[in-house]
Amino acid sequence: MAKLVIVRHGQSQANRDNIFTGWTDVPLTEKGIEQGQMVGDELARMGIQFDDAHTSYMSRAIKTMNIILERIDQLYIPVHKTWRLNERHYGALSGLNKSKVKEEVGADQLHRWRRGYSEVPPKLKHRQHDRRYDRLGVKMPYSESLAMTQKRLLPYWEDQIAPRLMDGKNQLIVAHGSSLRALIKYLDQIPDDQIDQVEVPNGKPILYEFDPALNITKKTFITMDGEENGNS
Repeated sequence: MAKLVIVRHGQSQANRDNIFTGWTDVPLTEKGIEQGQMVGDELARMGIQFDDAHTSYMSRAIKTMNIILERIDQLYIPVHKTWRLNERHYGALSGLNKSKVKEEVGADQLHRWRRGYSEVPPKLKHRQHDRRYDRLGVKMPYSESLAMTQKRLLPYWEDQIAPRLMDGKNQLIVAHGSSLRALIKYLDQIPDDQIDQVEVPNGKPILYEFDPALNITKKTFITMDGEENGNS
């Protein structure tokens, strides 16, 4: 029985300030650091021993991962970083205040951009470049829908995470709200028109348990007070 824990990074400054971030690096807040510590303490209490950890190329996820691994005394396990777990790219919305965008385009349009499956936010006029992606030969998107995020995430799941789970190895993923929503949609087989109801809060772990055929046997929303709310 293999276990998978997925965690959205702790609160970032952009989360606090209600700003679209996407592939832009922003630091964690003090609250975000504390959230990472609380997740680590709870996972330590649960006694889960991980074989691998996976995170994105974004510093807010990497730092949250490091905090968690330190709190569970598992800094020694392999950590795999991949751009495929990055937050979705919000295109021309990146850096804008969500409340101001809502005033300009309306609540319905904002909701479709933020929570819809196939809706693509306004695209950048010029492609951005960043050495961390240029060195991989990866072209940064002009903008991404959740569907596009899922499409670039799933090959990593299929090649790097799923085989390890099938071998009975526990895995930890620390990533982002949209990339984790895309993964949850796939794992839970959520219809396109219902994914807008799924939220992934900062620092709230979800535990999946799988049989050797990678069928989900249990899904648990881990709380920070020692109690677990689960459904199988």
